[in-house]
Amino acid sequence: MGRGTVILKNLAESVGPMTEFNEKQDRVRNLLLQSGLEALLLRRVSSFAWATCGASSFVNTAATHGEAALLFTPSGRFVITNNIEAPRLEKEEHLAVQGWQMKVAAWYEKQTAVEELARGWRLGADGSFPSATDLSIEIAHLRALLTPEEDGRFRTLARLCSQAMDEAARSVRPGQSERQIAGRMASECEARGVQAIVNLVATDERIDRFRHPLPTDKILTRYALLVLCGRKWGLVCSVSRLVHFGHLSDDLRHKQEAVARIDAVMIAGTRPDRILRDIVHDAISAYQAAGFPDEWRNHHQGGPAGYEPREYLATPESLESVSAGQTYAWNPSVSGAKSEDTILVGDAENEILTAMPDWPTLAISVEGRTLSRPAILEVT
Repeated sequence: MGRGTVILKNLAESVGPMTEFNEKQDRVRNLLLQSGLEALLLRRVSSFAWATCGASSFVNTAATHGEAALLFTPSGRFVITNNIEAPRLEKEEHLAVQGWQMKVAAWYEKQTAVEELARGWRLGADGSFPSATDLSIEIAHLRALLTPEEDGRFRTLARLCSQAMDEAARSVRPGQSERQIAGRMASECEARGVQAIVNLVATDERIDRFRHPLPTDKILTRYALLVLCGRKWGLVCSVSRLVHFGHLSDDLRHKQEAVARIDAVMIAGTRPDRILRDIVHDAISAYQAAGFPDEWRNHHQGGPAGYEPREYLATPESLESVSAGQTYAWNPSVSGAKSEDTILVGDAENEILTAMPDWPTLAISVEGRTLSRPAILEVT
């Protein structure tokens, strides 16, 4: 039996019966075999959380690469880190229980474990790394294929995100700054053990102007957009809501009804084995039917969620297919309006994970089915 066929051979057996952890070891082994490689380095915060079933390798919450990396080789699986992080990773993140071998260097010393442990093996990585094959796209696709255990955690995360959004949105008042609104959102998330890794707020004319509105000192007069990507256990859930003080204009009401219909078309079309490009083309047709034929060009429409807000974006050329158990966050928008929730693709039907029980909704009929999409909260 050659080295290529024994890659990570005993990893699944080392932790007992088949579990989420074992399933991921199998996926890593298969990826290496299919890629003609023998070892794999995971440095991204998202990849680390995925492979460890939810462990956190970051200190800086905005970092792409954490303070620890994972290395799979034919001789074992390793956590490569420094003496600052090792105790927490072993004890609080329970990596020792999963069977990882710790390779620890002092914080003031150069870390050479990757070079030493991977020497002689054909190496892949979840990004750019010297002498390694970049497998970032392939690993993103692995992260997007959630296990039943991950689906359960995602449901909990979505419930917490929807609660945080509901509380933050209902606390919005004219006279508040965008930064104050964003601060309330962050507070509601942190109180629930969720990190608001994307926390966008626009008020009034900024909603028309910018699709990614970082909060500013601008004071709210009557209209606010709140956008959240919340992270817990490494998983990321997305949700947006709009609040308006006073009655909506006919133009704004038409825009929100349009994005709600486009969103409903995309959600209804996100079924197992559908090709992503077909869902995007359905959305483009819905934009045209609503009278906004070019608005889809001004912002991406979303895609599968997982350990990044979108593991990859759906485009008019995307050939990936939908699988049951995946989560998707679609976010159609026109100037001044947006619709966004995170859904779970089920065998029989889709579940809107971030639905808010008391939030006003629009009933949208798509192919004989009625879907509820969020309306603008009118405070009169």
